[in-house]
Amino acid sequence: MQLARIDGSVTGTACHPSLRRGRTVICQPLDAEGRAEGAPILALDQLGAGLHQVVLISTDGSETRRQVGDEHSPLRNHVQALVDPAITP
Repeated sequence: MQLARIDGSVTGTACHPSLRRGRTVICQPLDAEGRAEGAPILALDQLGAGLHQVVLISTDGSETRRQVGDEHSPLRNHVQALVDPAITP
């Protein structure tokens, strides 16, 4: 699990069918103080996170593939939870 901030979304004209189960978002990992840490990652968002919203990302690829119902999906990360702005670092 990793805290991250939603920095945008990705749109593709041709994609794996499992990518149609939600939108793909660009997530900037955050450290404990809320500062950007490392390179941005892509994640599946089925919860409707807003731009710049802090979320909890799951990096469990097998759980992500289970959620989309395709064991051959290229997806690895997904938005697990939306973080309450009142407790965001």
